[in-house]
Amino acid sequence: MSRALSSTHVLINEDLIPATIIFSIESGKILYLESHKIIPHDDPILKLYNVLPNDYRDVSPLIIMPGLVDAHVHLNEPGRTEWEGFATGTQAAAAGGVTTVIDMPLNAIPPTTTIANFNLKIDAAKGQTWVNVGFWGGLVPDNLLHLNPLISMGVRGFKGFMIESGVDEFPAIDPTYILKAMNQVKDKKTILMFHAEMQPHENHQKLAEDKKFYLQEEDDEDDDPTPTNSQPISKNNSQNGLIKLSKDIEDFNLGMSASFINRAPKPVVQLLSSDFASHHEEHENCHLPHNHAGSIDHSVLSDEQALALAKSPLLATVEPTFGKYAKMANHHYHKELDDVYEHESPFIQAMEEESDEPLAHIDATSYASFLASRPDNFETTAIAEIINCSTKIPTVPLHIVHLATHEAVPLIRAAKAKGLPITAETCFHYLSLYAEKISNCSTHFKCCPPIRTEENKKLLWRALRNDIITTVVSDHSPCTPELKGLEKGDFFEAWGGISSVGFGLPILYTEGLKLSPPITMTEINKWCSINTAKQVGLSHCKGKISIGYDADLLIFDPNDEYEIKNHETYFKNKLTAYNGMKFKGRVMETLVLGNSVFAFGKGHSDIPMGKLILEPRFE
Repeated sequence: MSRALSSTHVLINEDLIPATIIFSIESGKILYLESHKIIPHDDPILKLYNVLPNDYRDVSPLIIMPGLVDAHVHLNEPGRTEWEGFATGTQAAAAGGVTTVIDMPLNAIPPTTTIANFNLKIDAAKGQTWVNVGFWGGLVPDNLLHLNPLISMGVRGFKGFMIESGVDEFPAIDPTYILKAMNQVKDKKTILMFHAEMQPHENHQKLAEDKKFYLQEEDDEDDDPTPTNSQPISKNNSQNGLIKLSKDIEDFNLGMSASFINRAPKPVVQLLSSDFASHHEEHENCHLPHNHAGSIDHSVLSDEQALALAKSPLLATVEPTFGKYAKMANHHYHKELDDVYEHESPFIQAMEEESDEPLAHIDATSYASFLASRPDNFETTAIAEIINCSTKIPTVPLHIVHLATHEAVPLIRAAKAKGLPITAETCFHYLSLYAEKISNCSTHFKCCPPIRTEENKKLLWRALRNDIITTVVSDHSPCTPELKGLEKGDFFEAWGGISSVGFGLPILYTEGLKLSPPITMTEINKWCSINTAKQVGLSHCKGKISIGYDADLLIFDPNDEYEIKNHETYFKNKLTAYNGMKFKGRVMETLVLGNSVFAFGKGHSDIPMGKLILEPRFE
């Protein structure tokens, strides 16, 4: 059976034009496209393609455009289904015009790190997906031999953490492991992605050189790839394992600061040195000299206190490893630590164990405190290591997930100029929210890397429009409201993550209209459909309205204005950082493979219409 849609505003290539689309709900493909024309209902072409009168709709003047491909979503099933699940997560996606999501390997239990674990996830997903769902695999210290089998099973690529995730079943990896993984997959169609945060060490480069990953490729795959910094922090080893952190946290400037040069891998410094342009426009909103490792609010936090927070290894994990919320979130919580950590915040633990006087009078409910604990150079340190790895094996695509700092722009630009296959994404929340507006105790704004300043947000937009950042995703990472600890408001104890899948299109449209020049639907389609489809190996069938492509479409009203309310969201847990925000632009309908899966005012289809994307990538 065939159907047809038309409008005076259809996004074809880079233009909004009148057009008619004929598609099959049997194959899910676009069969015919008439540009610059709305076909009349008696046109013979409709009969030729077996489009019945009731199956042809003109939705003018609404916009028809390709569905979004959200390449970064945590659906958490199986194992943590109380946080989200395939059904509720994909329904939320469908309500926002997202027609494909790629599920992250964590926070499900077990994570997607082996074929056996992947099969459990596939079984859990069957019959529950209102949109198309693909899958990322995980990079963890003990699964090198599982990477190629997972590629054969259809994972779109792999994600690893360069800092402890705080999730027991997903430990961190280091550059030694990254090079080994790159060697494993260098002849495959895949991509390796990284949560790019590392706490900078004074002897960072020397440590790396001692491991020889600067000097030669690691090709002895029998070596133990477990990184030295991936052991869980415990009361016994946290004090002994403290590494002297670099004093340059205090004064870290752009990618070319003296402190960064002293710390960064030599090939990365050489890349930066070869760029003689100032690129001042990328930093014109900054107040020089940079002090991005200091306090954003000296009325509540001094620069000395900010430095103490940034130096604490107990506060560096992405999610808390101590306290009642860590115990609730980790199903395999270290039972031997119950007596010590059950009622203590990570911040209190850090204050007691590290005996650092500046920590003593810090307000853990202040967002300025949390932001200071994860300065920009956490990201630039990790990204420099990623680029260095790319210089060793420049054929394997690498990707930086959820970039939050404009400080990394010079690094990424230099890598791209060298022809290294490195890409970066940012998130809807980094382009719409900013630190100065986050009030005390508002732990539902916590995420890692953190939401930074308003000026940083503006510079991320600039990097996006300059094609240095190439994709925008949700990083939908929900949990139960209880884990946010809103009653206490301790940012260090609370679980992180922003719930936002399905909000991306109105967020970008609302915020983008404030830019000069204002955002276009072509830009949104490029960042959230074309480029994300390419990242996940689906650019041959998704991201465009073209004959032979999937009929994954959305219908958008650019004039509708409304306010987000927690209780009206489709997430399993009705808590989002966007509660109370006013959006302009609403998705009126979403079609997946030609089938209507959501319509505003009517709700979702009775049965899920999305498919699981399991075929191995060939691009």
